[in-house]
Amino acid sequence: MTRLTRYLTKFGSLDGYEKGRVEVIDDDARHYAFSNVYEVASRSRPYEKVAVGKNRQYVLEAIRAEGTSEWRTCSHDEFALVMDGEVTVELVKLGDGQQAPAGQEGSVALDGEPGGPRMGTIVARRGHMALLPTGAAYRFRTDRPGVILLQTIEGRDTIYKWAEICQT
Repeated sequence: MTRLTRYLTKFGSLDGYEKGRVEVIDDDARHYAFSNVYEVASRSRPYEKVAVGKNRQYVLEAIRAEGTSEWRTCSHDEFALVMDGEVTVELVKLGDGQQAPAGQEGSVALDGEPGGPRMGTIVARRGHMALLPTGAAYRFRTDRPGVILLQTIEGRDTIYKWAEICQT
């Protein structure tokens, strides 16, 4: 008779998360850093973009989704993974002169409303990923606080709080 091993998977949320920890088995703890996206989002202002992971120029930003964000655009594609809650993503083509400056990495806020036609709306819940394409403006909207993990490139609005958020 084969003995089955049971595992319990726990999903976090803004309302209920446990801060995990690094379990170093046979190495040096100084080689690792660990943060919890729910904890970071619980301490963040709405739509603040706090880096929780970095690999060269690429970053993962934890974003507290609450209310309606400003319109943003980017000179490259970004991906938004909803980690908690339900987030509506509105996509609109940019008007003339609204493109992100060439060479500008990360998303930037638009001045006013996007000038192009509507592209569509995405309603994303926990585990859903939305493409935020280059050449478009996007904004997020929620009825209750949620969490977005944004895959992007480090930009001027990326906030680093390593000393506050990481366990090493």
